[in-house]
Amino acid sequence: MKIAGCGAHVNAEAAQRQPNRANSPLAVRGCADLESHRDQGVVGRVNETGVIVVGVVLNIEGKREPASIQDLIDLTAADMGRVNELILSKAGSDVEMIPEVANHLISSGGKRLRPMLTLAAAQMFGYAGEGHVKLATAVEFMHTATLLHDDVVDESALRRGKKTARMIWGNQASVLVGDFLLGQAFRMMVEVGSLEALDILSSAASIIAEGEVMQLAAAKNLETTEDEHFAVIKAKTAALFSAAAEVGPVIALASRTDRAALRSYGMNLGLAFQLIDDALDYGGSSKDLGKNVGDDFREGKVTLPVILAYRRGTKAERTFWKRAIEENVADDAGLEKAIGLMTRHGAIADTIGRARHFGEIARDALAPLEATPQKSALIDVIDFCISRVN
Repeated sequence: MKIAGCGAHVNAEAAQRQPNRANSPLAVRGCADLESHRDQGVVGRVNETGVIVVGVVLNIEGKREPASIQDLIDLTAADMGRVNELILSKAGSDVEMIPEVANHLISSGGKRLRPMLTLAAAQMFGYAGEGHVKLATAVEFMHTATLLHDDVVDESALRRGKKTARMIWGNQASVLVGDFLLGQAFRMMVEVGSLEALDILSSAASIIAEGEVMQLAAAKNLETTEDEHFAVIKAKTAALFSAAAEVGPVIALASRTDRAALRSYGMNLGLAFQLIDDALDYGGSSKDLGKNVGDDFREGKVTLPVILAYRRGTKAERTFWKRAIEENVADDAGLEKAIGLMTRHGAIADTIGRARHFGEIARDALAPLEATPQKSALIDVIDFCISRVN
């Protein structure tokens, strides 16, 4: 790991293993002045052998103000007004329970980030039609349908700070209303008349379902590898971010290069977003998550913080994880111990580090594109997603 602005190098493995220990001894050679790096959280001293010893100091004195997506909200405000009208219209049905269940989740205060990505990406390339509004609405319906289905599979009781639909209307209603919203989404895709956009979003729907099944098959399996976990979240979460971003330039008839850039941006943004969610489940708040902190632990989900803590743990610690995850012995005391083990082994910090890595890939994907207000707003989204852990 190189310290910015000088020729010194830090032992990268040690830096990753001790991310939360102030002044942890990481040997550095070749940097004459560490003072200029103090604002980056790097402090140091020269020991008796002439080796500069530095430590990385993390801010633990409270939560900083998160980065803002206000520019994105402002740029898409007029179009989002039309999206919201279309959402209410298309969620309607003569079957009374359908709008009741759908509106319970639709009106529960989500940021509607994914449809805003579609709108901003279309605007970025000068799109002047109406199709982006329908595609953005379709994207939001796909997302809402997956949430309804997820809550049934995960037996979740809370979503966005409210009771889940399944807790009010039951599992059957939640699944069937989710199916209705998917049907409405596909109808809107067809109405737009872009076969390529239809292909992108329908492919994403299939990939999301595959991700759900992959997660179900790997449930409570502590031998899940990091690569296998990334395959799940790439399908389950990142695929829709990627599709939402790509269909904008597609209907704007942008170049293949530009479409690929937005596809990569969305995919890596989605991976970063999900990894931050995984970290917040063990170190966030119900307000940040929109669900109970520790739900992943109680449901026996094998997320990246669990994978890292399990693999880095002692034999006794792995026994704890097996009891908690595989045998579902997951009470509040167990959650407290789990967080302690994750902290000891740097599992949460390293999960955040990986999220930042994917955030940088998303940023680089947009780098060659012409500077526009929409491009700047999409970059802000990366910072916003990751800043939720600060």
